Amino acid sequence: MREEKYDISGMHCAACSSSVERVTRKLPGVARSDVNLTTGVMTIEYDDAQVQTDDIVKKVEKAGFGCNLKEAEKPKPKEEVDEAEIALRRTKHNLIGAAVTSVVLLYVSMGHMLPVPLPLPDLIAMGTHPVNYAMTQLLLTIPVLWFGRNYLISGFRALFHRNPNMDSLVAIGSSCSFLYSLAMTYLITDAPDNVHHLYYESAAVVLTLIMVGKFLESRNVQKTKGAITRLMDLRPDVAILADSGKEVPTATLKPGDVILIKPGAKIAADGTVKSGESSVNEAMLTGESLPVEKSSGSEVIGGSINQDGVLYVTVTRTGDQSTLSKIIRFVEDAQGKKAPISKIADKVAGVFVPIVMSIAVAAAAVWLLLGYDFAFALRIFTSVLVIACPCALGLATPTAIMVGTGLGASNGILIRSGEALEITHKTTTVVLDKTGTVTEGKPAVTEIFPTDVPENELLAIAAAAESVSQHPLAKAIVDYAQEHSVEPAGTPEKFENLSGRGIRAVLNGAGILAGNRRLLEEAGVDPAALLPDAERLAAQGQTPMFFARDGKLLGLISVADRVKESSAAAISALKAQGIRTVLLTGDNKAAANHIAAQVGVDDVVAEVLPEEKAGMVKRLQDEGKTVMMVGDGINDAPALVQADIGCAIGNGSDIAIESAGIILMRGDISDVARAIRLSRLTIRNIKQNLFWAFCYNTVGIPLAAGALYMSRGLLLSPMFAGAAMSLSSICVVGNALRLGRKKLS
Repeated sequence: MREEKYDISGMHCAACSSSVERVTRKLPGVARSDVNLTTGVMTIEYDDAQVQTDDIVKKVEKAGFGCNLKEAEKPKPKEEVDEAEIALRRTKHNLIGAAVTSVVLLYVSMGHMLPVPLPLPDLIAMGTHPVNYAMTQLLLTIPVLWFGRNYLISGFRALFHRNPNMDSLVAIGSSCSFLYSLAMTYLITDAPDNVHHLYYESAAVVLTLIMVGKFLESRNVQKTKGAITRLMDLRPDVAILADSGKEVPTATLKPGDVILIKPGAKIAADGTVKSGESSVNEAMLTGESLPVEKSSGSEVIGGSINQDGVLYVTVTRTGDQSTLSKIIRFVEDAQGKKAPISKIADKVAGVFVPIVMSIAVAAAAVWLLLGYDFAFALRIFTSVLVIACPCALGLATPTAIMVGTGLGASNGILIRSGEALEITHKTTTVVLDKTGTVTEGKPAVTEIFPTDVPENELLAIAAAAESVSQHPLAKAIVDYAQEHSVEPAGTPEKFENLSGRGIRAVLNGAGILAGNRRLLEEAGVDPAALLPDAERLAAQGQTPMFFARDGKLLGLISVADRVKESSAAAISALKAQGIRTVLLTGDNKAAANHIAAQVGVDDVVAEVLPEEKAGMVKRLQDEGKTVMMVGDGINDAPALVQADIGCAIGNGSDIAIESAGIILMRGDISDVARAIRLSRLTIRNIKQNLFWAFCYNTVGIPLAAGALYMSRGLLLSPMFAGAAMSLSSICVVGNALRLGRKKLS
């Protein structure tokens, strides 16, 4: 199967996006077709042996919409203006022209109805010159129809292609009012009373109000795209090559190039610090508010900002493989893929417009049969068509998802899809891998027990003896000595690795032993003085290492994988949300239970093989639980895929990240609780939007059809119907934007 994205133009409402989905899903070999109304992007998955790109484009164009294969996002020159901004300006100019003309038209057509009538020149007064009065309104209406011509053209085109949409409702309503008024204008000469049956202001003002709503809606939708826009703006245009000092386009960089990063400059590409020290602001990419210290060997992310030092960076990843490009792709994919909840709106929108048109015709016919004149029936017909536009319905879900995923990205939480965002709020059980997720993922010195030498001397001897070893435990001791400014006590003259026991070395002429109890006992050294401590530490899952010099016990250094500082608080936050936590590890039970006691998880499952982790998740699912799996390693990938939602630690393996639906860029499991809160906030926002969209149409349509006219004399004019329709869309988008101001902690 092949997945592609297409830019779809000419869509204005949920019925439009539903039409595109409907026609493309009918093509042979198409497995999935989702259209995002706010981004104008269709994501389609199909068998390229049965259908080709040209077939898809032709099918969409036949339905009355524009369709082009979406190109990969490329950095734009700064002087190039965004197409969306140009379109927004054009819409604004047309709106201003239509609004000014409509105000004048309202003055002419309705000014005399005010308690204090507004004066008109006698030449165009209704009483003395009815033909001139009607012609003035006609001449004022034509420019408004011209300014709003795109809605009329789009509406009738969709109607002719048998895919009526929101524009179709507006086009029919405005056109009927205009044509009826035009006929009345023609008949005024023979029957002057027809001057009372002019509805030019309805045709013009309805169109103007629709334009107001669409302009505000488009402007607000632009704001929902802010996360991606800000991420793209992080890409610097040029980079400085360290060897020549020349500025070159960032796009020309390749792995292996060494670039110079000056203080205050953006880092042009992912890489490793070759030399230099500085602090780097990675907040926009990881959500981490504090600068991160970087030195030789540190990894840096393209788009982050160097602060106070000079760095020489060896480029490791460029283009689509860069961290920034992947983040942008994750966010775009999340915003382009629909959440299951959106299917409710899609199903309604697919049949909504035809049903509304039928209601409008039926309502007009009923009032005619009741003896009301054609002008009254036309007013009913137009009001129903205008107020029923399903724009708010179409915006309810995608705008909230766009804002929600953007909010997540700005907090270092990347959500791959709308489906992942929705499922997350249902989470009842979080399964946590131990190593690298709850713990640091690397061994570190935890305790030191010297015997007849000072602690620093024991550490200096241990660091010297272990300095040539490649074992992770040895590295932990050397690193600990460096952190505490303890210089190694020389360099070993001889070194021997003893598999399964430890090492033997000669340091400054003395024989050094470093390893387990067995090693010392084989060499005739009695470890009895430190055995109680060693056994206690081993019971906690730590690794105690004995040290001896020339047959004399020097002390004990214990090494273990330490718990992350944030783990206990993170698990406490999950429990506060009513979520059960499970620690899942291949480590021994003693180590697992010790870690579990430190962080406060509910259950522990230890000594499981990688392939058994997925089975454990499956058992929890069979118990009816919605499971989130949090992990960072290759061995976690099967469990991440099996879980209802996989959550990968951002500094973990690429395979784990590719297997997950959520990526935590900061590597902090506190973000698990934040991701669940984000999902709950977003789904609540979507439900609010859908409620108001459905509620608005449920109340508005009967009101426009005249349901309260007989009993209360209440009737909705086309102008108020247009204003209400625009207001509903603005309310939905505004409510979605409100989500962006929420705090996840």
